[in-house]
Amino acid sequence: MYLEKINSPEDVKKLSVDEMKDLSAEIRQVLLKKLSEHGGHIGPNLGIVELTVALHYVFNSPKDKIVYDVSHQSYVHKILTGRKEAFINSEKYDEVSGYSNPEESKHDFFNIGHTSTSISLACGLAKARDLKDEKDNVIAIIGDGSLSGGEAYEGLNNAAEAGTNMIVIVNDNDMSIAENHGGLYKNLKELRDTEGRCQCNFFKAIGFDYHYVKDGHDFEQLISIFNKVKDTEHPVVVHIHTIKGKGFEFAEENKEQWHWGMPFVLETGESKFSMGDAEDYGDLTGKYLLDMMKQDPKVVAITSGTPAVLGFGPERRKEAGKQFVDVGIAEEHAVALASGIAANGGNPVYGVYSTFLQRTYDQLSQDLCINNNPAVILVYLASVYGMNDVTHLGLYDIGMMSNIPNMVYLAPTCKEEYFEMLKWGMNQQDHPVAIRVPAMGVIKSGVEDKTDYSKLNKYQVTKAGKDVAVIALGDFYQLGQAVVTKLSNENGIEATLINPKYITGVDEEVLESLKKEHKLVITLEDGILDGGFGEKIARYYGPSDMKVLNYGIKKELLDRYVPEELMKKNRLTDVQMVEDIMSIIK
Repeated sequence: MYLEKINSPEDVKKLSVDEMKDLSAEIRQVLLKKLSEHGGHIGPNLGIVELTVALHYVFNSPKDKIVYDVSHQSYVHKILTGRKEAFINSEKYDEVSGYSNPEESKHDFFNIGHTSTSISLACGLAKARDLKDEKDNVIAIIGDGSLSGGEAYEGLNNAAEAGTNMIVIVNDNDMSIAENHGGLYKNLKELRDTEGRCQCNFFKAIGFDYHYVKDGHDFEQLISIFNKVKDTEHPVVVHIHTIKGKGFEFAEENKEQWHWGMPFVLETGESKFSMGDAEDYGDLTGKYLLDMMKQDPKVVAITSGTPAVLGFGPERRKEAGKQFVDVGIAEEHAVALASGIAANGGNPVYGVYSTFLQRTYDQLSQDLCINNNPAVILVYLASVYGMNDVTHLGLYDIGMMSNIPNMVYLAPTCKEEYFEMLKWGMNQQDHPVAIRVPAMGVIKSGVEDKTDYSKLNKYQVTKAGKDVAVIALGDFYQLGQAVVTKLSNENGIEATLINPKYITGVDEEVLESLKKEHKLVITLEDGILDGGFGEKIARYYGPSDMKVLNYGIKKELLDRYVPEELMKKNRLTDVQMVEDIMSIIK
């Protein structure tokens, strides 16, 4: 075995080409074993094995600085830079993150989890290098899918003008998470088809020198071109054609499905985690929107590179035709596009993970809300129980979105409320509407939701009581129910329970009425407390004698946390909250 002898990039440099081929085969075996047991990004890492080995063979990391875009394809890099035990030893699987991380190694320079950023970050490294009159190489690795994001263009534009050493490696596997979308990809195809010789060349047009590698899994080609561009004194693009999922039949044949996955059976590709017959909001939403498209040709579903979030797999995308738009990994454009469609009489619904919506604040406030266009935005995995990597937290949406004027942000507690909110949002013409899609499974109340959502900021009192009122938002409504039940069963307190539904405003009539027979108001929200929903309630009661306890998540950058532990840390269990309540009202 060669891998057992690799403890740093210096060990890679001692290998022959044939030995590097054997090393690559070993790395794929190690990756597949861990991925099948632990889950993670499958296709991106299997496709970049030879490229990464050759990169470390030629360049001198960390003196030469390598920046991975998204960095979900940095597993091989980690294996070669002293972290292989986290891929070989199952007891150490969780000792490294799924993304680059400077706290793990001097060979990583940034925590990166969002796309299209590597060139901009590398430009900063190169500028500082030039200011210090140093001579190391700066290398940005970016996938073809990431080129659809606006920041990638901004970085390319700046790098081309800077005119000093900047090596941009375009890892082109003709895929994003799903298929690529956008005019640039026609040119990338032309470049692949002509082996980089076609007259139209996007990269040359903006000022880069350009080299093409036909087979990104061939060490001779990779090493030759890397040696040619090493220590270059001007910006250069190395366009490398690779195969996503290389070496694993299932991943090569179904690239979209195998971009990322839960643990699976290595021999069959079958997932070890089955949803069974459990409903999923993505699938339910896809079915609903497809039905609406058949009734109304102006309905259009929008995604920014993650069609599965809306339940639009390949067959549904094909059936929807022009009524489904994938803008590529370009969230800012997606929001502005939705605003434009709504302004011209269309009926857009944009589905996006909460962590990626953070990139669109300017478009939400400027392009959408100032113009008050009736687009609908579905926000997924905005929850403690959503993604838990520091680069992918979805907990910041409430503070960001609920304070933008004209926005109506809704938090359903069950399936019935979700679809009534979606129906209203798509049919009304007065506001931009966002819906915080429940993240804790599909819960059915069994009761038809008859709420008139056009009457904004009207809370629903679901249980009338006295002394204590619990206002439980969205996914934490069931937790609020548990608190109210515990107060009744163990302390004889019949508390009021309120489902606020609206994140963006307060129901002054309900809040005022609570002053008559209540001493304490509790707010529960599945998000960051600072700037959140609960603070709106506390501010309303500020001049009064009403006491308010806000429950949510303390503002901090969390990384790979265990949800149950985080809930306890923030006293978000029914036992802890009842303890707090009783200590106050006694």
